[in-house]
Amino acid sequence: MIANLFGFLRRNRDPQPVGQRTKQILDTGPDHLYAIGDVHGCEDLLEKLEAKIREDGRHREGRKWIVMLGDYVDRGPKSASVLDRLTARAPEGFQRFCLAGNHEEVMLDFLNHPAPDHRWLDFGGLETLYSYGIHKLPSNRQAIHNVLLSHIPQEHITFLETLPSLLSVPGICLVHAGIREDVPLEEQKDADLLWLRPRSSESPPTARSFVVVHGHTPVPQVEITQGRINIDTGAYMSAKLSAIRLSKNEAPAILQCD
Repeated sequence: MIANLFGFLRRNRDPQPVGQRTKQILDTGPDHLYAIGDVHGCEDLLEKLEAKIREDGRHREGRKWIVMLGDYVDRGPKSASVLDRLTARAPEGFQRFCLAGNHEEVMLDFLNHPAPDHRWLDFGGLETLYSYGIHKLPSNRQAIHNVLLSHIPQEHITFLETLPSLLSVPGICLVHAGIREDVPLEEQKDADLLWLRPRSSESPPTARSFVVVHGHTPVPQVEITQGRINIDTGAYMSAKLSAIRLSKNEAPAILQCD
């Protein structure tokens, strides 16, 4: 499996699809759902935000979920620590779901096709390698393979490979980037779920019965519009990581740390 994971292909290729990821379309949801936007290696902010969520949830009865919307790695300084946190147990009293982001996809492409000029290295990947203690890449592909194998835990790789691209519960659809309005959830493509950016010119959806909660496109403040909530507040640039609580019979509540 390791040999296959780090197979070598020619240089200068765009990220290659790893097959369509699973989609979790569930008939029931929690009483309280906390969705967290793009972390991008800012593990200190994630730790603080989790503490706020634990405190907020302490006063609430029923099932409580934390849903991570992807882009855990790159750009910020502690990607390895973020993955350590997400592969460990969820905070007590919570169930945690993690979705794939486009940065996880490009990181996996680098791990599958390592090259000293891979686009991931200019996409925030160098900061991720630094977080694993890799400060210089050799020029030889086999040597790169050996360095990656010796520094990046298999648990992290398996986590990245198995992340779903969509989580849906009644009334809420959670993805990293966005959805195609005219496509059933079961038929949505990862290329859209992980890379799509909403356009301000788009008309508000009228036919669907759920709100889309996403990240991927940084905004100064959490953006709540008709049928869509964007919670990516650019943590690695703004030092502000955001979450939104969606509770039954309550208005949405924003939680932030900086």
